[in-house]
Amino acid sequence: MFPLKDDVPSYSQPIVNISLIIVNVLVFIYELNVPDFRAFIYNNAFIPAMLFKYHDIFHSIVRIFFSMFLHGGFLHILGNMWFLWIFGDNVEDELGHTNYLLFYLAGGFVAAFVQGIAAPFSTIPMIGASGAISAVVGAYFVLFPHAKILSLVPIFIFITFLWIPAWLFIVFWFFIQYFNGIFSISSHYMGGVAWFAHIGGFIFGFLMIKLTKSKQRLNRI
Repeated sequence: MFPLKDDVPSYSQPIVNISLIIVNVLVFIYELNVPDFRAFIYNNAFIPAMLFKYHDIFHSIVRIFFSMFLHGGFLHILGNMWFLWIFGDNVEDELGHTNYLLFYLAGGFVAAFVQGIAAPFSTIPMIGASGAISAVVGAYFVLFPHAKILSLVPIFIFITFLWIPAWLFIVFWFFIQYFNGIFSISSHYMGGVAWFAHIGGFIFGFLMIKLTKSKQRLNRI
């Protein structure tokens, strides 16, 4: 299933979400003009095996931050930015601009750490905004479970369009991440997609919003 749009309107301009998309695209354009892309990635991206070896924690943090804005190809950035466009505006609506930015960045950091813990010996650079975006999806799951997602759904050789409840779409998406993550461990293959970054980011987003809503409910009592 691939999401095309949701039915939740935005009540404010999602300036942070749009800005994040613009920054990611600008960085990708810069990447396209780097003479040695491979060296650029290895020199700037987060590498899980280095997570617990750096004597300079600041260096690790900077690499994780840079990694959130690096992408490996057109499909990579297109898929990430499309998910951010669909799910991010409504979450920003609920959290407010500043809180949304802090939440997004925190989700990206947590996702990177989870991937580092899951693959502590991996020397493959981890790049992409998907960990942070997974946190946004986790927040959306809590905030808008009854929204509808217009999705492109392949059925055998046919392709159809269906309005799917957000909770069902996201549960399906999460289990894909989970089972692929488990498979990547059992097969001793931790390259390719950073599945545990997606899982970690989603759980972070889910729990943060759950805890926030619980505190707000207690404050009203």
